[in-house]
Amino acid sequence: QVQLVESGGGSVQAGGSLRLSCAASRYIGSSSYMGWFRQAPGKEREGVAAIHTGSGNTYYADSVKGRFTISQDNAKTTVYLQMNSLKPEDTAMYYCAAAVGWLFGPPKLEEYNYWGQGTQVTVSS
Repeated sequence: QVQLVESGGGSVQAGGSLRLSCAASRYIGSSSYMGWFRQAPGKEREGVAAIHTGSGNTYYADSVKGRFTISQDNAKTTVYLQMNSLKPEDTAMYYCAAAVGWLFGPPKLEEYNYWGQGTQVTVSS
């Protein structure tokens, strides 16, 4: 089992920045992915960014490329999402997820097997 705890959400004006953190209860290995997802009211949950814990390769949704950066700490138990140039449309609940032991390309939403409780991000215009 892996517990994931997000932090760092809050309210910010458009153009501002926030840094989200996701702490895992244990090291999940080098053949896994950590991802950030978001869900706005009335919308489906969507992938934002992902990182392979072994290679450090990163993946981004087109809507956040150039603005968001996913990274992990040296112990590979904490993943960060640096969000810059925030827009009102970035407003959502942000979730951290882990796909432990995933041996293929970046996992789809349903292929993540552990989820955090989420942290709210609100961007005002």
